[in-house]
Amino acid sequence: PSCADMIDGLIGQYRDMRAKIEQVVGLFDGDLGNVVYYFVEGNKGRGGYSSISAERIFRRDGAIAQLNADFWSQTLALTDVLDCMPQKRRDEWNKSITEKTTPEFEESTVRATLETLLGSRAKFLAERVDGIFRNLSGEHVTNSPMGFGKRMIMGYMLNYSSVCYERAGYINDLRAVIAKFMGRDEPKYGGSSRLMEMLRERWGEWVTIDGGAIRIRLYKKGTAHLEVHPDMAWRLNSILASLYPMAIPSEFRTKPKKRIKTFAMMGRPLPFAVIEIIAACRPRRGSYSVQLGYSDKESHPVAWAEAGRVLEMIGGAPTGNGGYEFGYDPHDALDEIIASGCLPDQQAHQFYPTPESVAQEAIAMADIGQNDSCLEPSAGQGGLAEFMPKDRTTCIEISALHCKILEAKGFKTVKADFLLWVDGAWNRGEKFDVVMMNPPFADGRARAHVDAAALLVRKGGRLVAVLPASMREKVTLTGFVITWSSVFSNEFAGTSVSVAIMKAEAV
Repeated sequence: PSCADMIDGLIGQYRDMRAKIEQVVGLFDGDLGNVVYYFVEGNKGRGGYSSISAERIFRRDGAIAQLNADFWSQTLALTDVLDCMPQKRRDEWNKSITEKTTPEFEESTVRATLETLLGSRAKFLAERVDGIFRNLSGEHVTNSPMGFGKRMIMGYMLNYSSVCYERAGYINDLRAVIAKFMGRDEPKYGGSSRLMEMLRERWGEWVTIDGGAIRIRLYKKGTAHLEVHPDMAWRLNSILASLYPMAIPSEFRTKPKKRIKTFAMMGRPLPFAVIEIIAACRPRRGSYSVQLGYSDKESHPVAWAEAGRVLEMIGGAPTGNGGYEFGYDPHDALDEIIASGCLPDQQAHQFYPTPESVAQEAIAMADIGQNDSCLEPSAGQGGLAEFMPKDRTTCIEISALHCKILEAKGFKTVKADFLLWVDGAWNRGEKFDVVMMNPPFADGRARAHVDAAALLVRKGGRLVAVLPASMREKVTLTGFVITWSSVFSNEFAGTSVSVAIMKAEAV
């Protein structure tokens, strides 16, 4: 809500400007209107654009209509009401401002209108859901006329291959409603425009957004296919049923009993304010530098600082004043963050980048030859792979974001859970001369990864693994001779874990 003195200030400015308009109208209403003709004709330049009569320039009605539209626009910008509005209402307000059909900017009208709009937030939520449902394509049988399903289709998302921003507003409304369900901040109106631009670079490809709550793919003909988590579809239908209690069948209002594995929720997404700052600085493909907007630092200092931490987490080196330099093209990695809203969950994936000191020691122990084929399971951002031959190294990684980083760095990358991937590799007879790994430690996964990796080491090859110090001298592998490094303590940022490096040679 805006404070009263802001409204008072705008009303004062409006009255002052309106009085000046009336003075100008009065000044040029008589003979001086004819004098202005010479100014217009004499100063229009040699380009020869058509002249505009003084009478037309100084029409009172047009000036007052523009003045009203400008001040209504400023008033709405004082609050978050445009962000809360459903797309249909935003379209109506934008149309009235653009076409200059807003009501007179009188104090009683302004205050009453703002009070009504600000008091309608709860109503806006239901209107958003209704607007989303009404704007689903009627041409596709995927959409049910009785309620939201897990999958839905929206049409006309493009205007001659460009994004139709009004239609993108309904995607934004869907994201805003689901953000409300998740207890998350909401995207600002227009917040999905950059997402839709990104989807234009990935025609027909499913993209997971907003922490796994939604998946979306865009086709060249302008249709957007969306999948929502079943829990979210149920909640959308619950709101729809409150509007149309007799029209929504009970099966659409029944909470799903079983979660669908493909919609397993990721960690809590980043705030939309952070994502918007990152999206605004998204570089062109081929650029290795990113510059955070200085105006964002002024208006959103906390989100700006968090955006900087995100860039550092994916390998950006601060250069000062919001600048970051990367050792790879971060374009695709940033797209993954903007879409998913997430960074890899360290607790879920146990991702802790391998410190350079540990990586260097592990590489020395591996003794990689000029023709050795190499594998790094659970590669993360390539802390070990950085020191391995790119043309002979395969990286296995579960995080989509990390895969984008590895691919940008030039590594052959496979997106998979290593413990699931290894069975197929074994059946295909894949073997490697060197397997380098820094596996996840929790819940016995380190030992499981070591046993799986050993299956892929050819005779005479080496398995080198960074493991918890507690496993030192306790690992046995049939057909391998094992040696250990000394213990490294407090090398991993944010943890107190001690590690040792195991080298297992296949004999």
